[in-house]
Amino acid sequence: MTGTPAFAWPQLAETDRCPCLSGLPYGECCAPAHSGAQPSLTAERLMRSRYSAFVLGDEPYLLATWHSSTRPVSLGLDPAQRFYRLDILSKTGGGMLDRSGTVEFVARFRLDGRAGRLHETSRFVSERGCWFYVDGILGDS
Repeated sequence: MTGTPAFAWPQLAETDRCPCLSGLPYGECCAPAHSGAQPSLTAERLMRSRYSAFVLGDEPYLLATWHSSTRPVSLGLDPAQRFYRLDILSKTGGGMLDRSGTVEFVARFRLDGRAGRLHETSRFVSERGCWFYVDGILGDS
């Protein structure tokens, strides 16, 4: 059989290292947010959980945490695009008592055997104790 290789989304055990590179196991880091058991308490935590959702292809979580004013209907995630590193460069606001915040990051990925990077400053808002991604400004990539 020849042709394009089939790609599937990675599966993580609770004890696997979290893709957001926090240093914690997935079950103690982003999994509680992904399952709905615990909302992200800061903009950075939401940013990290959204990055991990991109790694895992969790489109429902990404859409649920996207602010309704800017949320697309769907994302069309590509399992061949493999995110492998997240670097948080800076953040403003976004704490537990804040109403808004930004997180600047670089996410590195591979697609079709080529390395790529996404540099973005994401904007977040907190409504009724829940953080939402609003939009992002792309940096140099």
